[in-house]
Amino acid sequence: MINYHNRKFRPIHNDSEGDVDPTSIFHYYQEGNIVTGTYSGKHIHFGHLIALVQEDGSLRMRYHHVDDKGELKTGKCKSKPEIMPNGKIKLHEEWQWTCGDESRGSSIVIEV
Repeated sequence: MINYHNRKFRPIHNDSEGDVDPTSIFHYYQEGNIVTGTYSGKHIHFGHLIALVQEDGSLRMRYHHVDDKGELKTGKCKSKPEIMPNGKIKLHEEWQWTCGDESRGSSIVIEV
């Protein structure tokens, strides 16, 4: 199982329906197969996430944050890890808002 504890990630790609951008930083913590995290960035005042690590190292996640307009937003995400040649993790994510128009998108975050 991949250990995500105390790792930081930043987006290198996100579909236009998403709020994260290259200024966003995610900080993950792990205990057993439970990952929690905090995140913020240009368009996100503050956010939390919680995920379960699957046997293949992927994450099944729920998240919520307050955006730069003061709106509370919620969503779900499936993240598939890729171990890069330098040993860092790249996560390929498929997400969906569970609020508003419930649009879907994809993003890629890399460990910093």
